[in-house]
Amino acid sequence: MPNTLLSPTAVTREALRVLHQKLNFVGSITREYDDSFARQGAKVGDTLKVRLPNQYVVRTGSTLAAQDTTETSVDLKVQTQKGVDLNFTSVDLTMSLDDFSDRVLEPAMSVLAANIEADAMSMYKDVYNQVSSPGAPATFAKILQGRKILVDNLAPLASRTCNLNTQDNVDLVDALKGLFNDKTNLTKQYREGFMGRTAGFDFMENTLWPSHTPGARPGTPAVSTASQTGSSLATSGWTASQAVLKAGDVFTIAGVFRVHPETKQPTGVLQSFVVTADASSNGSGLSTLQISPAIITSGAGQNVSNSPAAAALLTVAGTASTPHGLSMAYHQSAFAFATADMVMPRGVDFAAREAFDGISMRIVRQYDINNDKFPCRLDVLYGFKTLRPQLACRLANN
Repeated sequence: MPNTLLSPTAVTREALRVLHQKLNFVGSITREYDDSFARQGAKVGDTLKVRLPNQYVVRTGSTLAAQDTTETSVDLKVQTQKGVDLNFTSVDLTMSLDDFSDRVLEPAMSVLAANIEADAMSMYKDVYNQVSSPGAPATFAKILQGRKILVDNLAPLASRTCNLNTQDNVDLVDALKGLFNDKTNLTKQYREGFMGRTAGFDFMENTLWPSHTPGARPGTPAVSTASQTGSSLATSGWTASQAVLKAGDVFTIAGVFRVHPETKQPTGVLQSFVVTADASSNGSGLSTLQISPAIITSGAGQNVSNSPAAAALLTVAGTASTPHGLSMAYHQSAFAFATADMVMPRGVDFAAREAFDGISMRIVRQYDINNDKFPCRLDVLYGFKTLRPQLACRLANN
């Protein structure tokens, strides 16, 4: 039976299907904002303000203590465009869909998926919670420590994922095989290295998790002045005129403890911070670090027991200038990813746009009369944002 000429809709849907099955990080985070972009008659531009949960202070006693509701938000920008460009021949377009998918779309979508996924994984630099054991293999105990951090930060029980780099997956699969009783999961462990679900996580493996190389951090860093709050921290004790820390470096401050998110009682656990921009010291060994979370010592947003004392020492995770692997344990709402419907051009051979599970893709094809070919482009317009970094935890191993 002769093959049917492939339609633009069939090609786009198949490309989306292949792309979707390769995005296990993007596919496991919040996707509910896709419909907010590029809607007819209600366009929000390329930026959507995402409201964060409100926080309040509880009074003690019968005296009224009214408080204002102060809403906070973060900007989710959809402005990154990536795509794959192809040349179709008449023969290509008369293949069966399965042949076309295997020969053309599978390799094209693999490259596109890898670039989108790797781009989104840069959000690890926003996450300040970390279980640190650089240079050591991943263990189930470390996973449970990450789980504890999520629980302590009130992450909902459902929709939690532990997304492992390939080495961490190697270290854990054998150790965890006895924890699963389901025959199907056991089979997947042995045959595919897939662990399934345990300890409240859906376990996944991803080849794209980057390594992180901490800054050189020369000297003995400490807080330079007392009573600092906010997202900037003045420090001293560095070696003069040196690069000191990198964006994504995690550190703690002596004497600054995390508080319970609701009762605001000190937990006795040092609050972790992450550096949000590369930092260097000046000629006097001083450096102002941009950090997250901001230091808040009172009110509904309080997150630490007290502001840092002068000369309080900083302890930076990892070994200076030495890369270590990263995996991530997170709740779905820690991160968001969104795509937008791209404008459909006119005056071309064909154009189609399809959405599959929140991913919108556009295909446009034009005829090249000089070479008797059909140059074609597949595009995705997307954006991502860390919404609630407290609901994620980096796992630093190997």
